[in-house]
Amino acid sequence: MNWSLLSVFIPTFFVVSITPGMCMTLALSMGITIGVRRALWMMAGELVGVAVVATSAAIGVATFMLKYPTAFTVFKYAGGAYLAWLGIQMWRSRGKMAMPESEDEAPAQATRGQLATQGFVTAIANPKGWAFFVALLPPFIDSELPMAPQLTALILIILALEFLCLQLYAHGGRGLRKLLRQGGGVRTVNRVAGSLMLLVGGWLAFG
Repeated sequence: MNWSLLSVFIPTFFVVSITPGMCMTLALSMGITIGVRRALWMMAGELVGVAVVATSAAIGVATFMLKYPTAFTVFKYAGGAYLAWLGIQMWRSRGKMAMPESEDEAPAQATRGQLATQGFVTAIANPKGWAFFVALLPPFIDSELPMAPQLTALILIILALEFLCLQLYAHGGRGLRKLLRQGGGVRTVNRVAGSLMLLVGGWLAFG
């Protein structure tokens, strides 16, 4: 590794990761409704998606895809529509992501696979994420050093920073849930989380 490049790489990508975006907003929303522990499955899917995007950017696949943005269109609109549908369900206190309004009502929880898929689609279907990695990742690769070890180390660092930031947002959502429940009850919690989910869906489709 080029340690001088690495010393700049870590704070740069931390700032980028901690900046509010689709994945962080999704983590915040899930922290509000399903809690941090179950949101880990969404995070796992999101991290796999980030790893795919970062690796593709490093080897040049993303350059090709960005030249042909039509490849993203169907995928990102479908992903955005799915997230928006989930947001509407949550806003109405229905569906597997919403908190039940009655303590006697058994929650219909989303499966681990559904949560992981949600995170993966959000990461993969974001054209800005691809553009970001194409622009920022290559400058931190030293052409005089072996490529594979550098890429492995950089991607692992990216995933660690991303996971840390997802955790911060999800825990923030959990804290926000307590405040919302005190102020307006479960319906308010679901509506705030549903609004955030709608924001992510619209952001993904039209951003």
